[in-house]
Amino acid sequence: MQLRQTLTDFKNGFHRTFWVANGMELFERLAYYGQATVLSIYLRDHLHFNEIESGEISSVFGGLMWLFPIVAGTLADKFGFKKAFSTAFSILAVGYFLIGSTGMEAFKTIYNGLPMFWVLIAIFIFTAIGGSFVKPSVLGSVAATSKPETKSLGYAVYYWLVNIGGALGPAIAFFIRDKIGIEYVYLVSALSCTAMFFVNAALYKNVESGDTAVVESLGTKFRNLVVVLSNARFMVFLLIFSLYWIMFWQIFIVVPFYITDYISKDAPFEIIQSIGAWGIIVLQLVVNRLTKHIPTRTAIVIGFAVSSLTWLLIALHPSLWIIIASMVVWSIGEMTQAPRYYEYISDIAPKGQQGLFQGYAFLPVAIAWMVGGPFGGWLYATFAHGASNPEVVWYSIFAVGVAATLLMAVYNKFVSVYDSRQKLA
Repeated sequence: MQLRQTLTDFKNGFHRTFWVANGMELFERLAYYGQATVLSIYLRDHLHFNEIESGEISSVFGGLMWLFPIVAGTLADKFGFKKAFSTAFSILAVGYFLIGSTGMEAFKTIYNGLPMFWVLIAIFIFTAIGGSFVKPSVLGSVAATSKPETKSLGYAVYYWLVNIGGALGPAIAFFIRDKIGIEYVYLVSALSCTAMFFVNAALYKNVESGDTAVVESLGTKFRNLVVVLSNARFMVFLLIFSLYWIMFWQIFIVVPFYITDYISKDAPFEIIQSIGAWGIIVLQLVVNRLTKHIPTRTAIVIGFAVSSLTWLLIALHPSLWIIIASMVVWSIGEMTQAPRYYEYISDIAPKGQQGLFQGYAFLPVAIAWMVGGPFGGWLYATFAHGASNPEVVWYSIFAVGVAATLLMAVYNKFVSVYDSRQKLA
């Protein structure tokens, strides 16, 4: 009976635009994760930056990609998601092409003599502006094109397709790098976004959600930022959560360096990085069922602890198969805490401010990219590349995870005590 109802919801519970928006998100994530898996190797081995410089460049792109949506979401609401998607895919297509062109022989004379570090910083800032329109536009489309009774299923479909894109992108990137050249991974990402530009133009239709909420102005957005920053409990929670994401981004910064330097230059590091996404695709429903009765804050601590074990396992036995198994361990930890993260934010948001607080849910991801890029690059350059002590890198990342787990446990303890006193008051 439940299966029949689910199939009915899939068939009748969504406007056609729902599938168009989520299909575009799949190809955008395919483009993003395809290039992200090769980025550190592309910057170091192809463009000849050192690990620290590679981490700094990566941090600008990743950090702004997740920070800009706070403003981009307001513009998307104001001008419509169709225009926002057009802006996003046109900028992303040009941006990814420009990134790849810096490593192509055909464009060598154009870039000769230019300060390539700053050229790439400028290109990545430009590309991040385009990417920042995608998340709020897709999530807004899901909300507008789902019926009330199918909205939860709609977000599940969105999360599922994001991970499919995150799994397929690296596999395609490996094939392109192996058969044609690493710089052409960015051309494939550019072509994927170009195709979505035309899909959006031809098939996407703006849908009125019936929501009577007023679209916020940029001035209101910045005033809301003060509201969020002044909530100490929320900010402490987000800062602790940033430590978790600092660990996560090392999968894209440190792991490919280590695999190519210490295991094999021919190893499919892109596919290994995508193991976590495949784990989520296969195991998400199972993990959700096993953890659904665990209190929200406890589930977050457990998720932190499990994901942290990833780095300890690699430190103790840094082989290719252990790295693969560790990526699965990471995904189990991520699946344990990720759904509860948004649930907890909704719980702690003051009455009438749930939407505002959810809007800042990606802030830890941005903070982590900005810190995690230079941190991972420095760790690897100092202890692996420079001193041939890669185990220090893994133990250091594990220490970040231990700190995150302990701090979240302490946070939970203080929150429990505070909530108990509030009930007695």
